[in-house]
Amino acid sequence: MAIAKVCGIETEYGISVLGSPDANPISVSSVLINAYVSEVAGRVGWDFETESPGNDARGFSFEAPGNAEMETHLVNTVLTNGARLYVDHAHPEYSSPECISPKQALLYDKAGEEVLRRAMKASKRFMPPGQEIVVYKNNSDRKGNSYGCHENYMMDRAVPFAKIVKQLTPFFVTRQIFCGAGKLGTEILGSQGEVSFQLSQRADFFEEEVGLETTLKRPIINTRDEPHADATRFRRLHVILGDANLSEFSTFLKLASTAVVLSMIEDGVLDDVELQICSPVQALRKVSCDPGLKVTVDTTDGRSMTALEIQWSYLEMAKKYFEREGIPTVGTSEEVAVLLGLWENTLSQLEEDPMLLRQRLDWVAKLNLIQGYKERHSLGWNDPKLAAIDLQYHDIRPEKSLALRAGLETLLDSKDVDMAVFEPPKETRAYFRGKCLEKFGESIAAANWDSLIFDTGKDPLRRVPMMDPLKGTFDHVDGLIQSSNSALELLEGLGA
Repeated sequence: MAIAKVCGIETEYGISVLGSPDANPISVSSVLINAYVSEVAGRVGWDFETESPGNDARGFSFEAPGNAEMETHLVNTVLTNGARLYVDHAHPEYSSPECISPKQALLYDKAGEEVLRRAMKASKRFMPPGQEIVVYKNNSDRKGNSYGCHENYMMDRAVPFAKIVKQLTPFFVTRQIFCGAGKLGTEILGSQGEVSFQLSQRADFFEEEVGLETTLKRPIINTRDEPHADATRFRRLHVILGDANLSEFSTFLKLASTAVVLSMIEDGVLDDVELQICSPVQALRKVSCDPGLKVTVDTTDGRSMTALEIQWSYLEMAKKYFEREGIPTVGTSEEVAVLLGLWENTLSQLEEDPMLLRQRLDWVAKLNLIQGYKERHSLGWNDPKLAAIDLQYHDIRPEKSLALRAGLETLLDSKDVDMAVFEPPKETRAYFRGKCLEKFGESIAAANWDSLIFDTGKDPLRRVPMMDPLKGTFDHVDGLIQSSNSALELLEGLGA
């Protein structure tokens, strides 16, 4: 039986310095995050002891990459909302806390944008006159380098990984029609001039169907087997395929539809379905390069199908699944009915005319802006002014962001986003992590997703494991946290 789809998003942000284009991105990212941390709280470091990025879901294990030791020396902290904020290679990264639903995961992803905005503002105090750190929520520097927006979903460990690969790949190849962030041109060598506009920022950078890598030879299905939970019960599906979205509708549909499909996989709904695509990597790029949504891909049973047709197939199965099961793993009946209705409405409008969704989907909003400017000024697709518009879409500064000027509709209340900057979700273990950091931060030596390490002033340090993402919630621990006057009292209460 399918389990709750606890989920979240890790976003690596693009970064630059106005007035100093050759600035070291690692140093600049460190300044940015240090500036934020210095304003809101003391820093609690990250505990790397239980990290295992070399474990492969196919049963292999590799040594950790050589840069893992370097990462321990970069800025790395945990926030009171349960999120992680750190320097990942040459980028600032915000990893949202564990969330109980797609709507909540959207909320904490938008809270991450607000954290980075506040960090930019705080960093001005540390920058030389005439220089300013600017952050972009995008996936490519247009120089052949890509940085990720990774989703994470909790799954039942008992589901064979080969089954996940088979039944999920066609969905991943085609979901970009509603969750792509849009991209001018291409970064595949030899293809310049042949591609005017793409649905996805990331499609250019994928080379394998299945694999462990996240920065080279990127796979459509990532095999990293690092559950950050009880490995006998849970799997964390680490999804590296998606774009970083500014549209709340695109982000929500990305999370919600994927969570529904994963629940169907767990419950065996797709076991007898044949939608496998021939050459998925080539199909991924082919779909991305077709804003008209007319291109077809070949399936292994001899059919030719559009991305829309494949998405309609998944949706129709999801609707029947909902009628039978209710899909409580993704939300209440009312919430799931809304998300299925939004998925259906989106596919219907894409089928009629994608431009109907220019205020809902990122790639459509961006294409609308670029086409309008191109036509008004009689420009070619390779004009650098259009490339500037592409980048400016992702600028998260309110006064500069073209995404904000595009009139994108929203799903969230801004007051809720502001609250989520500091307050953790109540329904997952992120609540325990965040509230302990808020109240007992001086007594926490380090933290990670599945444990907190306390230093009560008495040897030894005390590690509190959090191996179930659905334990440590408001209902479980808030009374104890509120009644404890010290970390030692809290630990004694947990022991009791």
